[in-house]
Amino acid sequence: MADYGQDIRLGVFITPTNASPRHPVGLAVAAEEAGIDLVTFQDHPYQPRYLDTWTLLSFVAARTSTVTLSGNVLNLPLRQPAVLARSVASLDLLSGGRVELGLGTGAFWDAIEAMGGERLTPGRAVDALEQAIDVVRALWDTGASGGATAGGDLHRVKGAKRGPAPAHDVGIWLGAYKPRMLALTGRVADGWLPSVGYLSGGLDDLGPMSRRVDGAAREAGRDPADVRRLLNVSGRFAADGSGFLEGPPRLWAEQLADLALLHGTSTFVLAADDETTIRTWAHEVGPALKELVAAER
Repeated sequence: MADYGQDIRLGVFITPTNASPRHPVGLAVAAEEAGIDLVTFQDHPYQPRYLDTWTLLSFVAARTSTVTLSGNVLNLPLRQPAVLARSVASLDLLSGGRVELGLGTGAFWDAIEAMGGERLTPGRAVDALEQAIDVVRALWDTGASGGATAGGDLHRVKGAKRGPAPAHDVGIWLGAYKPRMLALTGRVADGWLPSVGYLSGGLDDLGPMSRRVDGAAREAGRDPADVRRLLNVSGRFAADGSGFLEGPPRLWAEQLADLALLHGTSTFVLAADDETTIRTWAHEVGPALKELVAAER
C-alpha cells in the first residue's frame, strides 16, 4: 500500500477540436458545474484540427471561477520556456491561482520539426525539459536578487528580469514513462502525470514506475509525497462489465480506489467529450471513490 496522504481529486481530459469551437469550452463549464476539480486539454500545436491549447485555457479561465486548469501536457519543443513561464504566471494571476503546468518532452518529431521545432534524441529531449524547468522556476522566483540566469545549452536565460510571480505555487507535472524521465520527475517535479494508454505493460507498470519516482525523490533529499500521482484514464460506462473502467460507476470507483490505495494515485483525469459522462464521473464515481479510499485509510 502506498499512501502519500493526498486528497482524491477528479479531472477531465478534453480534446480541443476546432470542428465545434464552443464544444470544449462548454464541456469545461459543465465540468465545473458538476464539481470536477481539474480541466485539462491535450496540446498538439502542429495539429490544425485542434484549437491552440494556451488560447483555449485562457478563454476557459475567463468563463469559469473555481476549476483548476492545465495542459495535458504542453508540448515543450514548440513552447519557448521563458515565454511560457510568463504566460503561466499571468494566467494564474488573472484566474486567481487556478493554473498548473503539465509538461512533456514532445513525441511526434516529424510534426514538431515541420512546425520549426528542433528534432531531439530522447536523451536530449529530457535534457531540454530539465533545463526548461530550471528556466521557468528561475523566472518565477521574484524573491531572488538580480536577473535570472538558468538552464543550459538547449534552453537558457542570462540575466533575464524575473517575474511575474504566479498567484500560487504552480505545480509542474511531467508526463513521464522512461527511467530518465521518471528520475527527473522524482528530483524536480511536483506531479507525475502518465496515461494508462501509454503504459506498455498496462497497469502493472504503475508500481515499478512509481518506485523509480520515489527513489529519485529520496536521492534528491525530497519526500516522495511531494510528487502528486495523477493518472489519465479512459473508459465506458455500462450496465455491466468486468474490464478496467468498463461497467457501472460503482465498479469504476472500486477499481480506481484499488489504484489509489496500492500506488498512491490521488488525481484521476478522465478523457471525456460529453456532458453525460462528465456528470456520471463527478456525481457517481467521485463520491464512491472517495468513500472507499477514506474507509481503508
